Amino acid sequence: MRAMSTKTVSKSNAAVIEHRDQLVQSFARGEKPPTRWRIGTEHEKFVYALSDHHAPSYDEPGGIRDLLGGLTDYGWHPVEEGGKVIALAGPDGNISLEPAGQFELSGAPLDNLHETCAETGRHLEQVKAIGDKFGFGFLGLGMWPDKTRAELPIMPKGRYAIMLRHMPRVGTMGLDMMLRTCTIQVNLDYETEADMAKKFRVGLALQPLATALFANSPFTEGKPNGMLSYRSHIWSDTDPARTGMLPFVFEDGFGYDRYTDYALDVPMYFVYRDGRYIDAAGLSFRDFLKGELSVLPGEKPTLDDWNDHLSTAFPEVRLKTFLEMRGADGGPWGRICALPAFWVGLLYDQSALDAAWDLVKDWSMEEREALRNAVPKQALDAALPGGGRLQDLAKEVLAIARSGLSARARLNTSGDNETGFLETLDEIVASGKVPAQRLLDLYHGEWNGDVSQVYKQSF
Repeated sequence: MRAMSTKTVSKSNAAVIEHRDQLVQSFARGEKPPTRWRIGTEHEKFVYALSDHHAPSYDEPGGIRDLLGGLTDYGWHPVEEGGKVIALAGPDGNISLEPAGQFELSGAPLDNLHETCAETGRHLEQVKAIGDKFGFGFLGLGMWPDKTRAELPIMPKGRYAIMLRHMPRVGTMGLDMMLRTCTIQVNLDYETEADMAKKFRVGLALQPLATALFANSPFTEGKPNGMLSYRSHIWSDTDPARTGMLPFVFEDGFGYDRYTDYALDVPMYFVYRDGRYIDAAGLSFRDFLKGELSVLPGEKPTLDDWNDHLSTAFPEVRLKTFLEMRGADGGPWGRICALPAFWVGLLYDQSALDAAWDLVKDWSMEEREALRNAVPKQALDAALPGGGRLQDLAKEVLAIARSGLSARARLNTSGDNETGFLETLDEIVASGKVPAQRLLDLYHGEWNGDVSQVYKQSF
C-alpha cells in the first residue's frame, strides 16, 4: 500500500503486458493469508496561513515546498518530479500533495489500529512543528469552507495538469474534487477472490454510512451549502465514467475478471515515460493493450502503466492489490483513527463480515443508489430500504464492528483492544448529529455567521 498519486520507480513492474490475463492476475497477486493482512490509512488536510488563512502556493517563502523540506528533519526523503520535490518517503509511508497543496499521509501497512493511531499522531506532531515554524496551520474538513477555485494554488505535478484540463470536459464538479476537498481513506487486504468480492460488496453497500458518520463539509465559499457532505455530493458530477457505486459488483460471478473489464473501460488520463506525463485523456487502455495508443504508437503497456491507470478510477470502493474504502470526509485528529476501526471491525473478522453482509444483501441496486444519493444532504436521517433511518442501521453496524475488533484481540501495552477507537462514532450515532451538523450549529450560534471561526477548530 503506497501513496495513490505519487509516482515512484518500480523495476519489478516494468515488464510489458502481452495478454489481458496479466491484468487479471495483477489482482490475484494481492491475495494474502489473514496473518499478513494489514491496515493502510490515508488522510488529507488543508494547509493555511495563520496570518490571513490563505492557501500557500508551492514556491512562496515558507510555502508548500518549504513545508516538505522541513519534514526531512524527521527522516523523510524527497521524491522529485521535474526537479521539484513533490512528495516524501519514509518509515511511516509517503507524504504527497493533492492538486491544491492538500497534505496527504499515505500511511505504512500496519498490523493493528494501535500502530495506525501512533503513526497518525507522529505525522500530525511533525506537521504541526513545521507549520509553527513557517506560520501555517492545518484544517481537518471535507471541503475548503471559504475558498473559491480561483483562490487556490496548483501544485507542480504533471498528472494534475492533465486532469485539470480534462475534468471540465466530463463533469461540472471535477475541479472542486481536485482543488477543494479532503478525505480519509482506508486500504485493506483480502485472502481470495471470493473474500475480495464479499468485502467489496459490504464496502460499497455501507459506504454511505461511512459518508454519513464522517460528513464534515457543510460550507462553500463562506456559507452553508445545503449539504452535510458536499465532498460526497461533488462525486455525483465529477466523471461518470470513473465514479459511482458499481452495480456489477453485486452481480453473480463478480471477481477479478469483471473488475478488469470495468477498469479497461475507464478512459485513460496519461502515460508516464522518461520522467514526464504524456496526455492520453479520453483514450482507451484497450487500444494501449493492442499497441494502438495514438500518443505512443506501437508501444504496449507495462504493469506500472496498468497500476497508474487503476489509480485514475474513482468509485466509492476501489480495487488494486488491496481494497480502498473511499467514502469519508476529512476530519480532525480525533476522528482519523475511527475510520480504519470501522472498516477493520467489519471486514477483518469473518463472523463480522458475514453479519454485515446479512444486513445489506437484500437491498436492490436502486435502493443502494437512493441511499448513496440521500446521504450527502441527510446523513443519518436518510431513509433505509424497507423503512427506518440510517441512524438505526448505524447502531447495528457499530455493534458488529465492535465484535469484529474484539475478536481480533489486538492489544496495546495497557491491555486494551481496538474497540476504543469506535467511541467517537458511538457518540455521533447516539446523538444523531454528524460533525457537519455540529459545525452548522456553531455557525448559526456562537460564530454568528462567520465561517472563519472554523480555523479555530483545526488540528
